[in-house]
Amino acid sequence: MAYDFQVTFDAKDPHPLADWWAETLGWRVEPTDEAFIRRMVNEGQASEDDTTTHNGVLVWKVGAAIVHPDSGRRVLFQAVPEAKSVKNRVHLDVRVGEENVEAEVARLTARGATFQHRARQGPFSWVTLADPEGNEFCVT
Repeated sequence: MAYDFQVTFDAKDPHPLADWWAETLGWRVEPTDEAFIRRMVNEGQASEDDTTTHNGVLVWKVGAAIVHPDSGRRVLFQAVPEAKSVKNRVHLDVRVGEENVEAEVARLTARGATFQHRARQGPFSWVTLADPEGNEFCVT
C-alpha cells in the first residue's frame, strides 16, 4: 500500500517562512478560511490568542502551509518555541537544472537565503543554502 505524506518544517514564524518557500518553489500559500477561524473562536473552540493577522488575513498562529499548484502536495510550517540549533536530519533538494544553479543561488540569496557550501560527488554537484530560519536545502 502506498501512503500520502506531507513534509513539515518547525518554524519560529511559520507565515513569513511559508511565503518565502511558496515564492522559492513557485507554489502557493494555502488559503485560510477566516469564517471558520472566527466561528471556532466564537464557539469557544479556540481563543483570540490562537490567531494572528498575516498580510491582512486572519490566520491560525501555529501554522501555515504551501501547496503545489497542480498536484496539491503540501508542506506545512509549524510554530515551535525553540530556535533551530543543529543541522537538519532531512532537507529538500530544489532541482533547477545544472545550467540554472548559479542564477537560482543568486536569486535565493538575494531573497534571504544564506550560502553554506558547494559540494560534488562524482558527476553530481550541488550548492547548500539555508532558508531565512536556517533550514538547510540544496540547489541542484
